[in-house]
Amino acid sequence: MNLIDQTFAELKKEQQTAFIPFITAGDPDVSTTLDLMLQLQRSGANLIELGVPYSDPLADGPVIQQASIRALNNNVTILDVIGIANQAKEAGIGIPLILFTYYNPLLQAGLENLFPLMSKSGIDGIIVPDLPVEESDKVRFHCEQYNIHYIPLVAPTSQERIGPIVERASGFVYCVSSLGVTGQRKNFYGDIEEFLLKVRDNTHLPIIVGFGISDNNQYRRFSELADGIVVGSTIVHTVEENLGLLKQPTTYSQGINNIREFISHLLGN
Repeated sequence: MNLIDQTFAELKKEQQTAFIPFITAGDPDVSTTLDLMLQLQRSGANLIELGVPYSDPLADGPVIQQASIRALNNNVTILDVIGIANQAKEAGIGIPLILFTYYNPLLQAGLENLFPLMSKSGIDGIIVPDLPVEESDKVRFHCEQYNIHYIPLVAPTSQERIGPIVERASGFVYCVSSLGVTGQRKNFYGDIEEFLLKVRDNTHLPIIVGFGISDNNQYRRFSELADGIVVGSTIVHTVEENLGLLKQPTTYSQGINNIREFISHLLGN
């Protein structure tokens, strides 16, 4: 059984909502990414999304764009991110890892090369936001070969296509909470509850909501509507706010602790 399936089965028994943080791999550097992953697991993460840095991340707002630039300045590639996943598993990460990448890095590195590496490194799922479901056959074929879930995004603007999108999904369905790119926001799609119900009516898979969730009130609201919550930009922004501390050995632990405290506040712990 894929670890994602196992995790959601256990959460369902416990009537808990999955906390799924997103971080940009390699921001500010590889070793810090590993420490952040371990801290996120200790802080209650049930799954982790590892963002592959990319020069033109069309679905991401300025916060994640800047994080990608910092990681790219460190020459972090998709192969490095897969290596980070492998190191994380060796360091004690026991929760599912999801690769969030655009299609170009997959294409450039070669699907035939990447999927065996992902499988060996403990990648349990993959999200490719710029790959239309109609063009996803090759990626889904490799996912099926290596027991890696192909997780699609479905947005309020694509409600007429919910059926075809979720029909080809595995693991869970990622529901976009608002129009536009990722980023902290106060307002979401006006009929978000109806949208999420429509997605749930079309699939037996868990439904996850993300894009813009950035505080405890929002987190609690969506916890009542979905099986899991993705929190990305606000965590990446907190990393950015602590870059000065994270870059100095004498203040590094304080930077990590500040991020831990933010997660605790976000979850209401």
